[in-house]
Amino acid sequence: MHGSIHMVNKDFVSTTSWIAHVGGRVTHMVERQGILVTLGEEDAVRSPLLKIWELGKVDKNTGAPNLLRSTKVQPSNRPHPVSAVALSAALSYLAIGLGDGTVLLYRHLDQSIFSGSTSLTALPKTRTVHESPAEPITGLGFKEPTETNPNLHLFIVTINGVRSYHVSGKGSGGASTIVDEVGCGLGCATMDWRASDIVIARDDAIYVCGVEGRGPTYAYEGHKSSVHTHLNYLVVVSPPFAPSAASASATVRNFVSKNATIGDTDITKVTVFDLENKLVAYSGTFVEGVREVISEWGNIYILTNEGKLSCLVEKPTSAKLDMLYQKALYPLALDLAKTLRLDEVSVAEIHRQFGDSLYAKGDYDGAMQQFVQTIGQIQPSYVIRKFLDAQRIHNLVTYLQELHTLGLANSDHTTLLLNTYTKLKDVSRLDSFIKTESRRSSSDEEKDELPFDLDTAIRVCRQAGYFEHASYLAKKYERHEDYLRIQVEDAGNFKDALVYMRKLGSETAESNLARYGRAMLNSLPEETTQLLIDLCTSSGSLVQPEVEEAPITTSKSLGGAAPSYLSYLAISRAPAAAPTVSNDASVLPSPSVKTVKPVDAQETPSDNSGSSTPSPIIAAPSTSAIRAAPLKKPSPRLYFAHFVDHMDYFMVFLETVARKRWGQSIDGPVEPSSNDLPADEQAEKRDQIAIWNTLLELYLTLPESHSNESLREKAIRLLKSDLPYDPTHALILCSSHQYTSGLVLLWEKMGMYESVLRFWMDQDKEGKIPDASVEVVKALELYGSSNPHLYPLVLRFLTSTPELLSSHKADIGAVLEHIEQEKIMPPLSVIQVLSRNGVASVGLVKQWLMTRIKESREEIQMDHQLISSYRQETKTKLKQVEDLADPEHPRVFHVTRCSSCGGQLDLPSIHFMCNHSYHQRCLVNSETECPTCARQHGVVQEIRRTNERLADQHDLFLSEVEENGFRAVAGGFSRGVLNMTGLEGVAA
Repeated sequence: MHGSIHMVNKDFVSTTSWIAHVGGRVTHMVERQGILVTLGEEDAVRSPLLKIWELGKVDKNTGAPNLLRSTKVQPSNRPHPVSAVALSAALSYLAIGLGDGTVLLYRHLDQSIFSGSTSLTALPKTRTVHESPAEPITGLGFKEPTETNPNLHLFIVTINGVRSYHVSGKGSGGASTIVDEVGCGLGCATMDWRASDIVIARDDAIYVCGVEGRGPTYAYEGHKSSVHTHLNYLVVVSPPFAPSAASASATVRNFVSKNATIGDTDITKVTVFDLENKLVAYSGTFVEGVREVISEWGNIYILTNEGKLSCLVEKPTSAKLDMLYQKALYPLALDLAKTLRLDEVSVAEIHRQFGDSLYAKGDYDGAMQQFVQTIGQIQPSYVIRKFLDAQRIHNLVTYLQELHTLGLANSDHTTLLLNTYTKLKDVSRLDSFIKTESRRSSSDEEKDELPFDLDTAIRVCRQAGYFEHASYLAKKYERHEDYLRIQVEDAGNFKDALVYMRKLGSETAESNLARYGRAMLNSLPEETTQLLIDLCTSSGSLVQPEVEEAPITTSKSLGGAAPSYLSYLAISRAPAAAPTVSNDASVLPSPSVKTVKPVDAQETPSDNSGSSTPSPIIAAPSTSAIRAAPLKKPSPRLYFAHFVDHMDYFMVFLETVARKRWGQSIDGPVEPSSNDLPADEQAEKRDQIAIWNTLLELYLTLPESHSNESLREKAIRLLKSDLPYDPTHALILCSSHQYTSGLVLLWEKMGMYESVLRFWMDQDKEGKIPDASVEVVKALELYGSSNPHLYPLVLRFLTSTPELLSSHKADIGAVLEHIEQEKIMPPLSVIQVLSRNGVASVGLVKQWLMTRIKESREEIQMDHQLISSYRQETKTKLKQVEDLADPEHPRVFHVTRCSSCGGQLDLPSIHFMCNHSYHQRCLVNSETECPTCARQHGVVQEIRRTNERLADQHDLFLSEVEENGFRAVAGGFSRGVLNMTGLEGVAA
């Protein structure tokens, strides 16, 4: 008013005011970034004035904002009023439209006003970008640059059309181009809330135009006086008109019904459009007429001609949605949520209510489309419960599939989905589901993830009988345990399982053969035995190329052989799976245990270089086979229990493993087929003992018709060899199976010669072997030289019965002679042995006794003579000691020659009490002991020292007492051990 400008707060109280145009009026204002551009008229100036103010700075003299620039808008000599103005968001460009159809453009306005120049007229030179004398300018607007289109465009609106001028960027500066041939009146054009398109309001409709041409059109008939933008809304103001009860507008009709007495007063209709969602957000009437619409502080302010100010406050989002819910306008609610950029939870809630509404109407397909949009925000159980009815199972499948696609399904959802597939027998969809490739995780560092729970999928497919699908999943995603469990326990496809184990390698095959070995042996005994052999003897890959087999007949009638083996090893006999064999011909062929050939003692394997695939029972593999890193071999004992019903294959397994793994064979040592890693020697030793113990039992229990070679011969060769078997265990086996040759051989190897003799003695008593007594005599001749204690035993045996006595008189004589020669028994003991049975007479040994008595008497006589000589010598020694110790009788030395050099004695000389004399010069280092007697005394002293040491070794003395008490005590007395005196008490 009067050229003044007021700045007001939210309460519309003026905080600052100043006169911008003296004596005139302000016609246009636009503000950007604290810079206010005004266009107005002043009485002293004919042309419109352009003034630019800096609102953030105040002129100290006037109290008004700092005036940066002021200039006339006069492109020609004839002034024309300003009809429209537009300022770019960056203050770079200012466009002014005049009533004569001219559009002026100021370039680089920001550089000019912030250049520091104090001249008020220092503005860039204007450029006329459009001229249309017959069409006044009714609207201007800048299309701001975007990421996709960095160019700046100026929309120019006239009463007859819309044009676009390229302001900046590539191709700028040319002539304006026609966008649309539909124009509008003054005030009926405005930029949309994104500053990308211009909105044109005409009486027939509302048009939206872009740089490329006309865009959406909204049918809204009626006269329009002005349009304004508020956030994402378009405010349309109509010119004053007379209300009528027959009006097409419900707003006008409602006004008339409520204000019947208002008379002929004109009203103005204000309509607020949500162009994005294509709805009328507000519609109202104002009796006083509308002067201006202001968008500020998030509200719409309407200033009437009477000076009244009305405020339109936007309802909360929840209230808007509730209104739409009540009218079942759910699509509109979703559009509104998108415009308002609501969070995912709010959008999901709209979809849920939309789905519930469709579900209640029986539109299950449509409802499911909405419920699918709630995944991730609404609990899946809410939707699943609604569609569990069998009539809607197809809809449920759709939801569950989407749940898995988004990776939000748990194991229960997977179970339910697979159950629905199986219930519907929809194999194609089941195939599609389980063959879904893994999806990329949200984090690049994480691995790909499956859209379903793999364990659950495998489990459900197994339970429903879809073994092919279950095995597909297990094999594809390397669930080796699950795959083998399916093939063996469910599908009975043992051949495929066996080939699969070979491909997996030793570690996996080891554990799975321990679990399924018995069932696989029942179905594929040859192939399984070969795999077990390869596993226990190979350090590398188990995969073998196809080979040509050379079958050898193997007996199959051995199922009932020797339960004692398993009972002795204490192995559980759990029932095996049913041997259902698959006829799958696509798997690789496995070698046969029928290709086993006996190994000669001189035979060596064809490949000793550590091949990863040893072939104990098949032809050697191709040299091009890939060799894997060696692995530790499992213990063969893990698989013993599996052969309980396949003893023939068990024997092949044991023999081949021993030969290929350790180079051990009953025919002699062979070289192992591969180089082992350093193994636990104790564990390997235990494995070897277990194998040969078991093989010995198999040789003794299996029928002789098993092969051309007698198994008993194999057993005896095993016992004769140095192979690591347990002798005690072998004794038990040979005894329980009455294998005489083995028993005798084992007793001999163990040094149990007495057991051999007693065995033949027992056989003679039982009468089973006619020549058993002869074997006793032979055994005595064989073992007696190193075992003298056997002679009394044999002597007692040969004189135990008259028959033995009569048939072995010569042998008895020989025994007695040997006993005498080796002093094995005293005569009294021999008499006692012979007298026990009451069979032998005195005449049998009369001559032998007389000879022994005579020899004894001669020995006694010799002992008496020896005792007499010892006594006489002792008496002489005692007399010498007595003379030497007598102080009353001095010793007179009559020796005249040196005992050392033999020369005549002269002084100084040294005399010893032993009657030896020496020159002093002949004695070295003034010896105090006679050199001649010193050697004899040294021997005696050494014996005394030895006896003293033995006197302190009580454990040695006790051990001698235990062996022969009388001899030990007598010997102790003879050596003086029991009455020992120190050497210091012995005189020289």
